[in-house]
Amino acid sequence: MSIGHAVQKGSLIYIYDQQGKQVMSVSAPGRWPEDGLKSYTPTAVNVQKGTLIYRYDAAGHMVGRPFPAQQMTTTHNPKHFASA
Repeated sequence: MSIGHAVQKGSLIYIYDQQGKQVMSVSAPGRWPEDGLKSYTPTAVNVQKGTLIYRYDAAGHMVGRPFPAQQMTTTHNPKHFASA
């Protein structure tokens, strides 16, 4: 299953497949202004929580270890992404 697009609404990030069906949601507490959806690929979603970026797979499971937010760069609107 591939990630088609992701959108943040309030403190939740909704993940949709290629057909537009919601497949999961991830909490994005929003304690800091930078918190929330940072980017996504067909296989993973990157979410900032505080000073760390967490990566989740298409099933909503955290993948690997969180990494410092300074390593993450994005050229898109961090709150809403359209699939490429």
